[in-house]
Amino acid sequence: MKTMHIAIAAALAILPTLATGAFAYHGEELAKAAKITLQQATQIAQKARAGKVTDKELEREKGGSGLRYSFDIRSRGVTYEVGVDADSGRVLENAREGAHPD
Repeated sequence: MKTMHIAIAAALAILPTLATGAFAYHGEELAKAAKITLQQATQIAQKARAGKVTDKELEREKGGSGLRYSFDIRSRGVTYEVGVDADSGRVLENAREGAHPD
């Protein structure tokens, strides 16, 4: 019974984190094919464009290795899309988000 209470308490402790999606992002299933992590790519993107990350995903897209992390970064009231190659860490895109974002 004590073990069950511990398991329930642990599950309840992580529930708020799961509800906010802190562990998940669009394209996470592609992460095993990437040479750099989401955390590393986030640091690279924020170095290229300072601001608040409002969206992130890992996607297959032309250019670079064909696998890229894509971040929407809000800076001074404007949203920018910053793309980071998932193999090399090279910044592939750093531009103002268009009228019709992906």
